[in-house]
Amino acid sequence: MPKRIEVRISGFGGQGVVLAGEILGRAAAYEGKYVVQTQSYGAEARGGTARSEVIISDGKIDFPKVRKCDILVAMSQNALETHLKDLKEKGVLIVDKDKVEHLPETKAKVFKIPATKTAAKLLKSRLYANVIMLGALTKITGIVKEKAVEKAITDSVPETAREANIRGFRKGLKRVAT
Repeated sequence: MPKRIEVRISGFGGQGVVLAGEILGRAAAYEGKYVVQTQSYGAEARGGTARSEVIISDGKIDFPKVRKCDILVAMSQNALETHLKDLKEKGVLIVDKDKVEHLPETKAKVFKIPATKTAAKLLKSRLYANVIMLGALTKITGIVKEKAVEKAITDSVPETAREANIRGFRKGLKRVAT
């Protein structure tokens, strides 16, 4: 049976959770893995709920929906409260500690990343919190290689935003704390 990893990146519209999922999926595909990426948004353009789901497998993916995620990234309190029930008991939970104030009890391995604050302070825009979280996810889980993610960022964002996104990703690699 092929190894299958289910990832859900969640937050609110405008945080770049969908872009983060697209970059993660593209990076996995560059490494020769099978990938399915889906997304959903709330009715609002910004501020509503948003999520991106990525399934990465060594073999063909027969069912393209995340059932129980191995990895949950929560970039808001609401995202955490909505999706924590879908995280496997021994899964990995990565939260933006600047946006998640209350962490319910869980058996998951928890990582708190200061993504929003780091983005605002070091990159002068909270918009890069998503790539900081992606850097943390890459460092914590090792599901994709750093070089593959950097190539995926280069291929996914406009040229004017590439350098800042890659810098944000690299900051995320260094911001891992439990």
